[in-house]
Amino acid sequence: MKLLNPQKYERLHSDETSRELVEKAITFFEKKGLKRIKEDDQSQVWYEDFLDFIKEEKVFYQLLTPAAHTAGETRWDMWRISEYNEILGFYGLCYWYAWQVTILGLGPIWMGTNDALKKKTAALLKEGGVFAFGLSEKTHGADLYSSEMTLKPQGDGTWLANGSKYYIGNGNCAALVSTFGKVEGTGEYVFFAVETDHPNYECVKKIDTSGVRQAYVAEYALHDYPITDDDIISIGQHAWNSSLNTVNIGKFELGCASIGIATHSFYEALTHAAGRNLYGRYVTDFPHVRKLFVESYARLIAMKLVAYRTADYLRCASDEDRRYLLFNPIVKMKVTGEGEKVVGLLHEVIAAKGYEQDTYFEMAIRDIGMLPKLEGTEHVNMALIIKFVKNYFFEPVDYPEISRQSEAGDDAYLFNQQTGKLGSVRFPDYRFVYQNVEGDNVLLFKEQLELFRKLLMTAPPSETQAKNIDYMLSAGELFTLIVYAQLVLENAAIYNTEQPLLEQIFTFLVQDFTRAALHMVISFENSPEQETLYREMMKKPVIDKEGFAKVWNEEVYALRDQYVMSE
Repeated sequence: MKLLNPQKYERLHSDETSRELVEKAITFFEKKGLKRIKEDDQSQVWYEDFLDFIKEEKVFYQLLTPAAHTAGETRWDMWRISEYNEILGFYGLCYWYAWQVTILGLGPIWMGTNDALKKKTAALLKEGGVFAFGLSEKTHGADLYSSEMTLKPQGDGTWLANGSKYYIGNGNCAALVSTFGKVEGTGEYVFFAVETDHPNYECVKKIDTSGVRQAYVAEYALHDYPITDDDIISIGQHAWNSSLNTVNIGKFELGCASIGIATHSFYEALTHAAGRNLYGRYVTDFPHVRKLFVESYARLIAMKLVAYRTADYLRCASDEDRRYLLFNPIVKMKVTGEGEKVVGLLHEVIAAKGYEQDTYFEMAIRDIGMLPKLEGTEHVNMALIIKFVKNYFFEPVDYPEISRQSEAGDDAYLFNQQTGKLGSVRFPDYRFVYQNVEGDNVLLFKEQLELFRKLLMTAPPSETQAKNIDYMLSAGELFTLIVYAQLVLENAAIYNTEQPLLEQIFTFLVQDFTRAALHMVISFENSPEQETLYREMMKKPVIDKEGFAKVWNEEVYALRDQYVMSE
């Protein structure tokens, strides 16, 4: 798997329309140039030019309208959606944000029961409309139980909506805002659609943020906003499920955006370092700098392998195969966290250069840290991940092998997801990915994960430890790394990742696993058996000097000057 290079664009697409949509986006941003992108960012200019481009090329319409609503003219295809996330992140997170909150706003509508509203939504998308997701509130955040937005029945089959929502992207201009609330009197959950140009809709203010500064993150309020059956998206349990399932889809997008930011940062940092001479040596001649670049590259490739493999599972999801419910929060939590780490490593190389206002990197430093904290914090996603531990290790079932899902197709199941019953989600034997895999560090990581499994069997968390949220979340990091490594190996086989690079990936995975095990030792009270096993998990990676040199020369340094954004 290669890094995205917009100036030498390569990706296998099954239809020409998909490729054209990507190439037109690349042309738009490259023509705009880095200087103008940075000027707009610093001046917090509303990105009207980008929205005009989306409207003219019908991008959101093509990519975000399920086939059923346009007689097959469009489709919801996670293969190409994942890539578009990466491209928008590559050029600026503010552009991605307009796309992301549109995806969230569309989720409840496509999952809803109002066919007339779906038809209207498709037409609005075709006209260039963007959408918004009115879920969180100023006081309660995304605590759905405490939502204060209400629909008051009027006795004639209509309602009046009252309440406010906070931190809502596109809240100033969305064609429709999917708004979550409760029916007054019954307490039933409800999703309904409102229009931002309605006189009873108040855009209270723009919430200024340090990142995505051009985006309009809004607080809005509804004042006796009239609602009819035509505006109701879903009600009762369906509305509740739609909120959760929309986030299931939306959280995946953050990982791919993080890949885009980290990739652009990587090119910029490498080009700068390779051309800078200090004390008679180029910066890239220093051993510690090469180490930072190789680790950054290995982590970045691993991010892509994990995210795009998860997209395969999203595309193959069904009531019988819901493995994506584990892999999705790992993309949200771990891939975004890795993106933050990659930018941090690169910043160690270029230092003060990263703060210069004419660089992409300066923008990346501000934006990359937002992604792990959107659509659920690390703690929220880790709490979900650890629910799958028992079935992952001890209740294997057979599944047909899933290949790369690059064919054109409409991923309709995502809008008809089964909810709940996480205990019924099963996995094949995790050890299958280690069959016929060589490499000292891959095998060393396998030893670590088997020790973790042994701990679960012979010295599981006590009742007291299980009630300690901090303890369980920290132990969950070990499990997360195990699943992350599985997805890396699966996609490495599909994309024929060479052994030296795979060893560099597992070098950092062994290190990260060791750090997480050490944290369990120094931060918590453990039984003697647990203490022994955590200490045994601490392994030192095997140093592969020859493989490191090969990755540096053939994969990392070879990217010098391969992408420099036009001014």
